[in-house]
Amino acid sequence: MLILNFQIVIEASVQKVWNTMINQETYKQWTRVFQPTSYYEGNWEQGSEIKFLAHSDNGTQSGMYSRIKENKLYQYISIQHLGMISNGIVDTTSESVTKWAPSLENYRFNQLSENQTELKIEMEMLEEYKEMFDKLWPKALLELKNLCES
Repeated sequence: MLILNFQIVIEASVQKVWNTMINQETYKQWTRVFQPTSYYEGNWEQGSEIKFLAHSDNGTQSGMYSRIKENKLYQYISIQHLGMISNGIVDTTSESVTKWAPSLENYRFNQLSENQTELKIEMEMLEEYKEMFDKLWPKALLELKNLCES
């Protein structure tokens, strides 16, 4: 597995960046770069199950089945991806899932000043997805930055 790193400095308080990132409505906006119908079900509390979902053209749900491994308010979130969701069904045991699951996606929030936050993302993934995420994450972070700074 590869570990990819992304970061951005946002001209907003760490609380604003945190809240904008995980609020359901703003989450839908900054993650539409990955999938236009992105949303989540669940919550961000440590130990909680969370599903990162999108609707396909025929209306079925697909996405990631995950757990919040760690949540330190305004500092750190660690998401442990455990499986895939296809047509609304969770898969944690197929060969295509077990070759990468569990994997982590970590967010670090560093308050640089009262109104400046550095957000760092560290993500474990298979080599075959590197090129895609190298293109999409910078765009998603720019969307998040624009939401926070507007």
